[in-house]
Amino acid sequence: MNNLVRSGMVACAFLTASLHATSSFAAVVIHGTRVIYPAEQQEVVVRLENKGERPALVQLWLDDGDKRATPATAQAPFTAIPPILRIEPKKQQAPRLRYTGEPLPTDRESLFWLNVLEVQPTVTDAMDRNLLELSFRSRLRVFYRPQGLPYPKGAAAPRLSWKLVRHEGGHALEVVNPTPYHVSLGSVELVGKGHNERYPKAPNKEANDSLLLPSGDIKRFPLPALRTPPSGALKVEFTAISDFGARVSHSADITS
Repeated sequence: MNNLVRSGMVACAFLTASLHATSSFAAVVIHGTRVIYPAEQQEVVVRLENKGERPALVQLWLDDGDKRATPATAQAPFTAIPPILRIEPKKQQAPRLRYTGEPLPTDRESLFWLNVLEVQPTVTDAMDRNLLELSFRSRLRVFYRPQGLPYPKGAAAPRLSWKLVRHEGGHALEVVNPTPYHVSLGSVELVGKGHNERYPKAPNKEANDSLLLPSGDIKRFPLPALRTPPSGALKVEFTAISDFGARVSHSADITS
């Protein structure tokens, strides 16, 4: 094993240093916002592009949701092929993800995370060897989708169940996901009569906070601007993220 690859594995032991790096250092771009892994496929492809001016090394691994997991400690029934690759400037690579066969639920989706760690090789004249400069780590959702689910993913969001509830001295929208799919939400807003009364959910505390609804999940979205529930018919307007990363608008009646 050459010094460059060996150093890459050592660098990943210090993964936590990459968690707060800014995106301005990232040259490698992931094509797509999520990975869908149909159970009937032997493997799926992820497309990476180096938009930088120098070669980049990328290390790939999957985990089950533990952000601090390293390639050595991560738990996921998938392998990335190859786990370490070099991408030349302005070029693309297409590594593959392969399911390794451990049992997963067959009646609902399972969620895992793909880690893409970009490292940039530099050469030190004094030591005359390759070193790695930790640059940026991205995490991408991987949805393992079993065969035989009762309806397509696009039919999941309209099946969400919504109601208005009391919550911590105020009000919140409570949503239940009875579907076999994970549903990723964008905006969520309570709408009163004539669309004149609109109450958006509270801002996220962090990126994508609470916006993913696993199968069977129940979540509450506080409505800080709502003091007294509007009279008359109420509905919720929300957006759900499709398999292709598009925001699809939906509306649903709610109960109080």
